[in-house]
Amino acid sequence: MAETSRLGEGVRAYWLIAGMWIRSSMTYRTSFVVTMFGNLLMTGLDFVGILLMFSQVDSLGGWGLPEIAFLYGLSVTSFGIADLVLGSMDVLGARIRDGSFDILLVRPAPVLAQIGADRFAVRRLGRITQGTVVLVWALVSVDVDWSAAKVLLVPVMVVSGAAIFCAVFVAGAAFQIFAQDASEVQNAFTYGGTTLLQYPPTVFGKDFVRGVTFMLPLAFVNWVPASYVLDRPYPLDLPQWAAFAPPLVAVACGALAGLAWRAGLGSYRSTGS
Repeated sequence: MAETSRLGEGVRAYWLIAGMWIRSSMTYRTSFVVTMFGNLLMTGLDFVGILLMFSQVDSLGGWGLPEIAFLYGLSVTSFGIADLVLGSMDVLGARIRDGSFDILLVRPAPVLAQIGADRFAVRRLGRITQGTVVLVWALVSVDVDWSAAKVLLVPVMVVSGAAIFCAVFVAGAAFQIFAQDASEVQNAFTYGGTTLLQYPPTVFGKDFVRGVTFMLPLAFVNWVPASYVLDRPYPLDLPQWAAFAPPLVAVACGALAGLAWRAGLGSYRSTGS
């Protein structure tokens, strides 16, 4: 009961802080529109690079353009949601160094909610929009014998993938409490993770695929379930039921990230500044 109350308090605090930043960004609407359009354009350049690549080749690792677009759309949309919700977590190290993290600890609101909603940027909707457009195009273009299970698995992949990336953001923030200057390490697993998932597992070595499947299970964002949808061989010859494991993986990642966050907060010692 206490945990439920604490969760509700955190969600309420998050939306109050996020709402404040949204109102602030809407004060200058022209600037907001230009910034969001610029964000959409910049994120879209990633897929332009893929299109240029396919102007020279017919397949990449045995995967065609619509299949790569399917991976890309799932990865970017899932990451975009996580980035919108918790994308500000990478500034935690800077807050610790300048002493402003201590201010959050004495406020009557959960620290995670305060950090997650800090500088909430609606412009990040540009990444979600761009990823969704590519995903819709891929769903129309890809050659798939659709079934009810495959149709339902697509939104499950997006939501579960977003939850997995959120867990990585939280775990990375917890690591920053220990290291105090590790935002680039966190970005390597968040921004770097979504980039590698845009390409099929067949272009990577098996040892790397094992690490991304069993150590940091980003493969469950799209590689594993997408293999089921596209009737492709599973990475590492995983069992067929693994395609439906993303929600369980997301819950496990969330639980581990929560433990890491609590451990980080418990070990925190003020800078004294």
